Amino acid sequence: MGINIDGDNFLRSLDKAFGYINNSDKVYQVVTINPEMYAQAEIDSNFKKIIDEAEIVVPDGIGIKIALKLKGQNADRIPGIDYARRILEWCAKNNKPIAIVGSKEEVITKAVNNLKKEIEGLNIVYYHNGYFDNNDKIYEELKQANPRLVLVALGSPKQEYFIYNAKNILPPCLMIGIGGSLDVWSGEVKRAPQIYQKLGLEWLYRTVTQPERFKRIFPALPLFLWKVIKYKEDK
Repeated sequence: MGINIDGDNFLRSLDKAFGYINNSDKVYQVVTINPEMYAQAEIDSNFKKIIDEAEIVVPDGIGIKIALKLKGQNADRIPGIDYARRILEWCAKNNKPIAIVGSKEEVITKAVNNLKKEIEGLNIVYYHNGYFDNNDKIYEELKQANPRLVLVALGSPKQEYFIYNAKNILPPCLMIGIGGSLDVWSGEVKRAPQIYQKLGLEWLYRTVTQPERFKRIFPALPLFLWKVIKYKEDK
């Protein structure tokens, strides 16, 4: 349907990210794609270009996993929050500096404090809330901090644009859009129980517990799956 998704499993995708952090010669972008982002790419050619040029695009949403299954690819679903957490743990063990940008001041502060308590040796050299008008100021501060991993929680597509525009500005690093992960890491939002995660129904739990998300999920998810089925039939 015009968007390339990495078919790697979780561990291979992590290894790729570790390699980029270790040996990066530029800014590498990770997109954790879901059906809502696909819908945005359909109406925003610039956003589509960002996804096309990202070095890693992992299937976050269950809808993407189903679409790949229909195409004959049995890819792992790679939730962005789990993916980022594993990379944080690796960075702590390998003494790689980290920066985090996004969310409200109280949320990012709690998230940073919790992550430092939970992950021994985590070296967060910079963090800033997501309420800023001057991207250049944040880019300059990131340049000074010189992290090897930058997590950006500005919501999609804003976070993807922020990362893409940083490619020609920041020193080599890996940058990942992590959506609402800081809300969970801070304890402000409870993550779905394991059974929902295993069944790929985390979106349903979040929609029930956060009804304001309903307009985002619907009609994006069912419409996406319908388009996937129709595309397969047409082929």
